[in-house]
Amino acid sequence: MLIAEKGTQKIAVEIKTFNGDSEVADLEQAIGQYFTYLAVMSRNYPDRVLYIAVHEDVFTDIFEEEPLGKLILEDYKIPLIVFNPKREVIVRWVLWSNIDS
Repeated sequence: MLIAEKGTQKIAVEIKTFNGDSEVADLEQAIGQYFTYLAVMSRNYPDRVLYIAVHEDVFTDIFEEEPLGKLILEDYKIPLIVFNPKREVIVRWVLWSNIDS
């Protein structure tokens, strides 16, 4: 897990690879870990927002094209950071307070 601060904004980021044999199993594990970490963070670091960071191909495959991924993301409003590791850039922030950037 990575943590970062800019001014008064504080975040924690859990990077997920989704490289298992099953996308659904990877999704279940990532979401379970997210809510486990969220429970701990909300009590110990309530001023931090927890994000899941995923490769842009994973975002497309699981959170845009896979119906279950879309459903989970929309229902639970999980903040995502979508990145391109080759270019070493963030290509998209999925924020539910202003739904994207």
